[in-house]
Amino acid sequence: MSATPPASLWRRWCAVPLWLQILTGMLLGIGVGLALGPDASALKPIGTLFVNTIKMLIVPLVFCSLIVGVTSMQDTARMGRIGFKSFAFYLGTTAIAISVGLLVGWLLEPGAGLSLEGHDLSAEVKAAPSVMDTLVNIVPTNPVAALASGQILQVIVFAVALGVALVLIGDHGKPAIKVFESLAEAMYKLTDMVMKLAPYGVFGLMAWVAGEYGIDMLLPLIKVIFAVYLGCALHILGFYSLVLKLVAGLSPIQFFKGISNAMAVAFTTSSSAGTLPASMKCASEYLGVNKKISSFVLPLGTTINMDGTALYQGVTALFVAQAFGVDLTWVDYLTIVLTATLASIGTAGVPGAGLVMLTLVLTTVGLPLEGVAIIAGIDRVLDMARTVVNVSGDLVATTVIARSEGEIDIAHYNADMETSAEIASSREAEQKTATQ
Repeated sequence: MSATPPASLWRRWCAVPLWLQILTGMLLGIGVGLALGPDASALKPIGTLFVNTIKMLIVPLVFCSLIVGVTSMQDTARMGRIGFKSFAFYLGTTAIAISVGLLVGWLLEPGAGLSLEGHDLSAEVKAAPSVMDTLVNIVPTNPVAALASGQILQVIVFAVALGVALVLIGDHGKPAIKVFESLAEAMYKLTDMVMKLAPYGVFGLMAWVAGEYGIDMLLPLIKVIFAVYLGCALHILGFYSLVLKLVAGLSPIQFFKGISNAMAVAFTTSSSAGTLPASMKCASEYLGVNKKISSFVLPLGTTINMDGTALYQGVTALFVAQAFGVDLTWVDYLTIVLTATLASIGTAGVPGAGLVMLTLVLTTVGLPLEGVAIIAGIDRVLDMARTVVNVSGDLVATTVIARSEGEIDIAHYNADMETSAEIASSREAEQKTATQ
């Protein structure tokens, strides 16, 4: 029996759905990482190259898509209404997420009986920015510098302001709007090209993570890892499903099928901002959300919506308290909810930023900052789960708000993934024809 030609195998592989390719890369990466151990770090550059490619998209994608999203609304009152809905939704779900984290930490007691002997508690902890500093710094003194340095919150403020200005000047702004629309379309296409590299980048990242941490190193802290992952699963499958069903009247199963690619990228890159290109693609191609909504709500959510980060801070704050034998009062719990909610809004959507914000939460309730050094050892593993929650929350908000504004195609939403992609492709072709 003759062997299957490589070209035929490649065609079969390319025909496999992207989410399944990513899942395959993830599982193979874990297997290879556990087999090679520390030597798997040689595969890390593959993942790093993929992450760098995604990061290359973030600033121009956010900038162009936000301007297109703002200018496509025309009605500034409507834009304000959508902005208010987004902020209220993100703030409310973040408060619920931190409560879920505290509940899971209280029930499972991940830090109870933990021996701290042998742990290096001398890790340097960076100072967390104050809420006032975060508010003052949202307006860039130099927009070009903000774009160059990737200050996403400042980029969002400038893009929204520029988009509003282009709408207000009427016909004079139309040439510039067409340029940004063209650039946005180019970024969407580039995103599609980059996402084809995801399975290989995911393989490299997971091989490195599995080889770096291994099973033995994770066992002593497996309880806190389990608590965070359980809390994240409850928030995604429980709370988000209820919101989709009760508030938007949409099928949660269809939703999670549609965002599976974005969830896989979020899990492996541990970056909400880095997953934005995949989220934008899922919203328009699989969920049937109008780009007018997704191009405005998703970049905003990437910056201010950190449900997973808040949930993680609730679990880990209780872990630190239990590990050091500190009893918390109900006032402390309330303080943690308030502080974590506000702190998560200012948390950048990049790997490890939640660890910095944890210092603010611990300081607020008088818990020892040495606990951060313990969490730092497993932070990457925890970061992967909380990023999935962050990204899922962004897409839930986008879907719910699109539904409330009548900007979602229900038939598109309920279609299978292959049909959804065909509908999206057909719609893009019609829009191009209409503009020519």
